[in-house]
Amino acid sequence: MPATLAYFGIQNDGVNLAINLLILFLAIIWLAMIYWTRVDAKRRIADPVLVFCATAASLFPFIGTIVYMIVRPPEYLDDVRERELELQAGEARLAALSYFACQHCGQEVEKDFLICPSCHSRLRDPCPHCQRPLEMTWSVCPYCETSVIVGLEVSGRRREAVAGEMPPGP
Repeated sequence: MPATLAYFGIQNDGVNLAINLLILFLAIIWLAMIYWTRVDAKRRIADPVLVFCATAASLFPFIGTIVYMIVRPPEYLDDVRERELELQAGEARLAALSYFACQHCGQEVEKDFLICPSCHSRLRDPCPHCQRPLEMTWSVCPYCETSVIVGLEVSGRRREAVAGEMPPGP
């Protein structure tokens, strides 16, 4: 009869086989936990040194992986990047909606204001026909198709703005 390794002094082959299988099962679980810790750390941590440290910590059977699970970052790197992109896109949409800053004082003004309510500088001229706000560089009103180059005081200010001079305030 071959000599078998007796755990805890047990000489029964069936019990020894069960203990051997249990040890093999625990070793496989331990190796799987090391692999899982490495893969999870690579998805959550950008620094390769910290990924290595997390993997090295999981070499301590079961305890290292449990400690890693407690201190690991709560989000995946892809989720963080996606959230940052969504925030940037949302901020860009909000900025483009209806507000911009006055060129003179920097206060927030709406898109259709003719003058800044804070510093009273002229932001836009009204169309001589429909009175809708026009950009300083437009030569025709896009709302009513009226030419704004030929006109009275409005076109004089417009020519100065196009030429590069600052229009006088009201």
